[in-house]
Amino acid sequence: MAECEQLPESTSISEESILFQEIPSVYSASKYEQKITEAPSSVSIITAEEIKKYGYWNFSEILRSVRGFYVTYDRNYHYVGVRGFGLPGDYNTRILLLIDGHRINDVVYDQAPIGTDFPIDIGLIERIEIIRGSGSSLYGTNAFFAVINVITRQGRDFRGTEVSGEAGNYETYKTRMSYGEKFHNGLEMIISGSYYDSEGDDRLFFKEFDQPKNNNGIAENLDNDQFKNIFAGFSYRDLSLQLNYHRREKDVPTAPYQTIFNERYFTADERGWADLKYDHTFGNQVHLLSRVSYNFYKYNDDYYSEASTGKLKYSDDIDSQWLQGEMQLTKTFLEKHKCTFGLDSRHNMQQDQRFYAHSTDGTILDDKRQSNYWATYIQDEFTITDFLTLQAGVRFDYFETFGGTANPRAALIYTPFEKTTFKFVYGRAFREPNAYELYYGDGTSQKANPGLNPETIHSYEAIYEQYLGKHLRGTVVGFYNSIDDFISLKNDPNDGLQMFDNVKGVHAKGLEFELEGKWENGFEGRASYSLQEAREDDTGKVMVNSPKHLAKFNMIVPLIKRRLFLSGEEQYKSSRKTILRNSVKDVFVTNVTLYSRNIFKTLELSGGIFNLLNNKYEDPGGEEHTEDSIEQFGRTFRIRITYAF
Repeated sequence: MAECEQLPESTSISEESILFQEIPSVYSASKYEQKITEAPSSVSIITAEEIKKYGYWNFSEILRSVRGFYVTYDRNYHYVGVRGFGLPGDYNTRILLLIDGHRINDVVYDQAPIGTDFPIDIGLIERIEIIRGSGSSLYGTNAFFAVINVITRQGRDFRGTEVSGEAGNYETYKTRMSYGEKFHNGLEMIISGSYYDSEGDDRLFFKEFDQPKNNNGIAENLDNDQFKNIFAGFSYRDLSLQLNYHRREKDVPTAPYQTIFNERYFTADERGWADLKYDHTFGNQVHLLSRVSYNFYKYNDDYYSEASTGKLKYSDDIDSQWLQGEMQLTKTFLEKHKCTFGLDSRHNMQQDQRFYAHSTDGTILDDKRQSNYWATYIQDEFTITDFLTLQAGVRFDYFETFGGTANPRAALIYTPFEKTTFKFVYGRAFREPNAYELYYGDGTSQKANPGLNPETIHSYEAIYEQYLGKHLRGTVVGFYNSIDDFISLKNDPNDGLQMFDNVKGVHAKGLEFELEGKWENGFEGRASYSLQEAREDDTGKVMVNSPKHLAKFNMIVPLIKRRLFLSGEEQYKSSRKTILRNSVKDVFVTNVTLYSRNIFKTLELSGGIFNLLNNKYEDPGGEEHTEDSIEQFGRTFRIRITYAF
């Protein structure tokens, strides 16, 4: 098998390459570039051009379009489900989110932010690599169901200044200004700033609060959403520095955690990082990647609850800081063994959780933590014959909280013909119980459980990939996932408080089908269908928020070649069970976008209608909500104008 050239994880692969080369490449599956047919997993790639043509505004909308993925929204955060697992309110802890290979999940909630809390502007994305299956053999904790690596645009992609403005209903506005350039001395840079504000729905009705004292169940002017973001990247030869700051503020209209309905519940997420990376290939074809980063995450909320003395104001404060370091070597031995060795470590300097009452100045929880972990991993890609490859690896992680864990992955990849590939993959992954699950307790609705064990998953996949001519690619996947010690928020019947606990286990099985097509004239599309079943082992019940059927159809039609495009998107999600074992109905959502570029110099215009037919539907609520299900947005309109100069 021919060896692929090394590609740094921040390197962008152009639209032309993705569109017209017969087999595109991916980096994140093995931490080096390889054809997706050689990757030990089922891979999806979303490009910047697709994001523009489909008119996506936030990261969750992109994930909604991907085979086997679905998204739930509780009017505060967005939660991603994968292959039947999508518990409301789990903060996406079973997905590892990377930006240019830099880990984004924080060290208190382990949250992967995918909504308006996603930490960079959508306009800065070059492409997204979605790697399904267990990834702990390379990435450690949180790489449970999938690894998502977002690759950002570089300075050379701008060659000057770019400004963008967006507007939509619910008084929604966003602006972005970016500057990027690659200079003759080799220095490359990008600086970008964004601001977003949406009033949201000013009147939301929740039947669970339909009483006169609760404004007859109507939450008024409590759906505002706002963020600001600053992003900068600098690179010179093999060194690169990335800086980011993001703050998001959200009003929550659902009155979770037994708070007072129709009173302001405010949440704020603030995160940032400085990531320094050295990426070099030596003359003997040894590839070295090393990086060190400083990261922080802060959270604050304010809300009101009833007390015997009247209305009391409470707040949560989360402060966390951590240092992350990684070193990786990749080299080919004896022409048939491509080996990767890595070391990874993290020092959590601060994992503080505080909960207090304002009126009494009473601190109810003041938990301060520090912790460390380290890991080492090895992976070998062994070319047995020109048609058969074995890739196997294992990673050992050691945590101060629960000790060590070893997680392997093995993939047998058989390519009998140039455009036909069969993959058989086994992986074991884990998720460390995070600081919030272990130590948070407010004394009124939730209590700590420091005895939690890590979750583990055994994942089995059979993958068939077939290229049909120059333009079509078909994928069929069968999967089975078995999870032990699944961590879930439960009510303790002894005191009525919620608590994270290990349940006996859950399992899921299913089939996925996808057909993708791309043509040189700009016409492209994809259609996918997922049949899945996720059940609890002890009760045999279908899991909450687990649709049996997912169907998606996307199509881009060029109206004026390379200048004007019409895109359409149809998404179907079957009914799902709620926590109270009711059902939310199945739903079809239709989106249409008109996108133009280069009609007037470097001006780009797009206008879209999402949920065109104004279908009314709901998502299951989490344990923290009184609402069994939560209403979603109806028809929305949006426009975007981007100009480069």
